[in-house]
Amino acid sequence: VQLQACGGGLVHVGGSLRLSCAASGQLFSSYDMGWFRQAPGKEREFVAAITWSAGSTRYADSVKGRFTISRDNAKNTLYLQMNSLEPEDTAVYYCARKKGVGLSTVGRDYGNWGQGTLVTVSS
Repeated sequence: VQLQACGGGLVHVGGSLRLSCAASGQLFSSYDMGWFRQAPGKEREFVAAITWSAGSTRYADSVKGRFTISRDNAKNTLYLQMNSLEPEDTAVYYCARKKGVGLSTVGRDYGNWGQGTLVTVSS
């Protein structure tokens, strides 16, 4: 599966953005998926993950209550709704396919990394 993230942009503090991750191929609906981000000068970090059925989700503490991960398997698309954005959310956001079964916060457990989309939150 190939992944392409989009929807990033410049937003003011407190604003919202919705990221999308379009997947090619017919197996998207069978994969658990995740969002990660990498801020300038920092390591990549976990943001959120969702099971193939959307029956379970997991979030980093830093985004819990502000971000929502979802998916539309009929459209082969993964989403990340980001509300109450803070300057600390500024980063390139990536979507990725989880290898194997189960949610994980560890980057090496994911593959098929898509091209990222830049989110900039201005204060």
